[in-house]
Amino acid sequence: MSAFSAPPRSPAGPGAPYTPARLAETVRRIAARPASWRPLARFTSPERWYHRLHRAEGYEVWLLTWLPGQGTEIHDHGGSAGAFTVVEGTLTEETFPGARRLPVGGLRSFGPRHIHRVSNRGTEPAVSVHAYGPALTSQTYYRLGADGALRPDRTETIDD
Repeated sequence: MSAFSAPPRSPAGPGAPYTPARLAETVRRIAARPASWRPLARFTSPERWYHRLHRAEGYEVWLLTWLPGQGTEIHDHGGSAGAFTVVEGTLTEETFPGARRLPVGGLRSFGPRHIHRVSNRGTEPAVSVHAYGPALTSQTYYRLGADGALRPDRTETIDD
């Protein structure tokens, strides 16, 4: 059985919504099986590389790679909850106004209103596993104003 063949076991049952805790369990389980994701990882420049590992009813899982200096814009997840864990290297997650450094094994889970920016501020490449529930359909990108307020800039649809 592959790391992606069944949703994670949960006391809530297989049909339960993918809460941040359940998504965190999903990324932990996949991260613990590097043979299922490490051969797929690619590093590209100037854009980050990403690959959908799995999509099922209620959730999806992505593998992302980050060269030093690469990162996202400030964004949300279109109403989806999520979780991600760092499996190689170190990432920094900024939530406004704070930031946290996530080394290997660092995990972040969040609800559907979460807004953040993730980047590789280190000198070594990084790899992370992300899960979203429900699957992403859109993302809104934000600008940080001089007053510290986040303002929507644009919304993009996520293609299948």
